[in-house]
Amino acid sequence: MFVLAHLSDPHLSPLPSPGIGELMSKRLVGYINWYLRRSPHHDPRALDKIVRDLQAQQTDHIAVLGDLINISLPAEYPMGRALLIRLGSPENVTLVPGNHDAYVRTARETYLSAWGEYLLGDRGTTQGNPFPFVRKRGKVALIGLSTALPTLPFLATGTVGKAQLDRLAGLLPALEREGFFRVVLIHHPPAGKRKPHKILTDAAAFRAVIAAHGAELILHGHDHRQSHLAIAGPRGEVPVLGVPSASAPPADERPAAYNLYRVGGAPGTWTCELETRGFRPDGTIATLARSSLSEAGLSAAPAR
Repeated sequence: MFVLAHLSDPHLSPLPSPGIGELMSKRLVGYINWYLRRSPHHDPRALDKIVRDLQAQQTDHIAVLGDLINISLPAEYPMGRALLIRLGSPENVTLVPGNHDAYVRTARETYLSAWGEYLLGDRGTTQGNPFPFVRKRGKVALIGLSTALPTLPFLATGTVGKAQLDRLAGLLPALEREGFFRVVLIHHPPAGKRKPHKILTDAAAFRAVIAAHGAELILHGHDHRQSHLAIAGPRGEVPVLGVPSASAPPADERPAAYNLYRVGGAPGTWTCELETRGFRPDGTIATLARSSLSEAGLSAAPAR
């Protein structure tokens, strides 16, 4: 049994004080938005409790699906690195970036430098374009994509891009032939409806790759909500799962939670049990739901 944890969108706070020059960009809009709207939804005390609960579980690997930070200030990247180190070593923690990690044009090189060991493939490098990367852990192959691109103010869209999709189309069948349980990690959701300013712009092209070559599981962030969807694969539906922000306080409309996936079996007979742990209304953390996932679709059962 291989146990994979999935958390996302910690949006680390408090936000460092920016210099005037650092706000001469899209960051100004994000800075204002943080204090007017976003900050009450991200509490470092809630994140601390979630991380401590996760560390008490017997996991083999942790996947972090982006948006560690908020407006890509230089002072935010050490905060993100400290969280990653707290979660575990680069061998045991995998990261893909989110749109807030790449808020401005200079951010890409900064996050690759600050967090590079956590978003490298087994034989990868941060030189050039490291995405998609592959990490093989036990019977599981983690395929990390980047949808993180700087956008205009008021936009939070993401794009995979043709180069990554072409490589993904080659990786998926190769990993299947090697007998791996394939988990695609992506920040922007490739399924479901959302407002135009938050979409994955080439979601249809991504779904076409999955329809042709399949995967066992697709995990994402970005929406700050628990979601269980599916997209078509060559032998049935492929589960697509999202989680709330890891720093949302218990009183939030969508309080913090994370998922655990217990993968067993072998090619053709894979099993995957999902456990969601998160805040209850009283502020304690407990198992909120259990689900049984399969290559042929998603069936959910309430926690008992």
